[in-house]
Amino acid sequence: MDGTVARLMPEEPRTVEETGLSLAFLANLALKTMYTRGFLRGHEIAESLHLPFTGIVDKVLDYLRREHLTEVRGSTGFGESSYQYVISDEGRARARELMEHNQYIGPAPVPLEAYNHTVRAQSRGGQAITVKMLQHALAHLVINTTTISRLGPAVNSGKSIFLFGDPGNGKTSIAEAIGGMLPGAIRIPHAVCVDENIIKVFDAIHHRIVPEKTDDKDATPGIRPGERYDRRWVLIYRPLITVGGELAMSDLDLILDPVLKYYEAPYQMRANGGVFLVDDFGRQQVSPRDLLNRWIVPLEKRVDYLTLATGHKIDVPFDALIIFATNLNPKALVDEAFLRRIRYKIHIPDPFWDEYREIFKRACAKRSIPYSDEALRHLIMEHYVKVKRKPRGVHPRDVLDELVEIARFHSIAPTLSQQLLDLACEAYFLQE
Repeated sequence: MDGTVARLMPEEPRTVEETGLSLAFLANLALKTMYTRGFLRGHEIAESLHLPFTGIVDKVLDYLRREHLTEVRGSTGFGESSYQYVISDEGRARARELMEHNQYIGPAPVPLEAYNHTVRAQSRGGQAITVKMLQHALAHLVINTTTISRLGPAVNSGKSIFLFGDPGNGKTSIAEAIGGMLPGAIRIPHAVCVDENIIKVFDAIHHRIVPEKTDDKDATPGIRPGERYDRRWVLIYRPLITVGGELAMSDLDLILDPVLKYYEAPYQMRANGGVFLVDDFGRQQVSPRDLLNRWIVPLEKRVDYLTLATGHKIDVPFDALIIFATNLNPKALVDEAFLRRIRYKIHIPDPFWDEYREIFKRACAKRSIPYSDEALRHLIMEHYVKVKRKPRGVHPRDVLDELVEIARFHSIAPTLSQQLLDLACEAYFLQE
């Protein structure tokens, strides 16, 4: 096996014991799979469970056959993996009982202990972000050197960051850029099991799968076609999970589907190994105080405690870089005790006029609008200086978008004429 892949992905299990699961557990999962999908060949069952046929799934099917829960109905090729299996009447009754307990069907889970060990082994500790790396990640934004010098150590700490400042100055964009720059790839399981309980971890919406390699000389992380490894795990880029005003306290614990009867991992668990951005902090359904009380221990101990429907608590690593972004006054949101636990408090200021000019020029170039210093002077004097309005980093983008729409409506080319600029500003800014 390739050395890089060997470090990123665990070896393919060869026996039932090496899966960390019992034969009975795997048999129940296979039986539910057959109950919902009907006639299946041996290799199709193995593919659904993401486990090898030889040594594991063949043993599972032998067990089901001995227990009279399945039958063999012919073959479509050579070898046991091509045998067609059908669930018996007795097996169907047993499957219905299993579905009452939980309806999870898919890749076999990994034990919670294996998940916890892997998360800790993949922690970002020792992965340093350099000035050049951060500058490259933020190159699409106009960020002053002072802010960059504060962000770098905060990201390297792997602790928690509080980004605050007036709206429209790029706090969310900065956090997203940080999430996109974290180096390397990590593995996460499709699902985790705790006793008979299933917790789905992989989320196709938030987790980006690392594509297979096509070039053997490619040094970037990835899996080559045909590479053998434990397929219960998925290789992903370090995740960025973002939540906003919709966040409720219930989202921070295991979420039991009342119909399917298995759990979805909470946001912070899905963010392990990456970044968890709490955007518009202070505007969530859960109060800042309740949220922070919930996270006081995880932020300090790097361990989170989650509760099953039975009341049983499990501990999982709390290994995401937590970023709180807000345009509210931090002191009005939380008390000193919590602010102390947020290691880095970074103010994202309004742009200086030279920075505003650079942002405006970039926005013009992106929209193919010829830039003019004279037009910018008019914009600043008439719509900022005279009315005592503070510049925001987002203003050039929004004002020029308004300008383009106005020009389109009048069937004229978008230019920085005083008339179009004035119309755009009158439409965009709240007139006092």
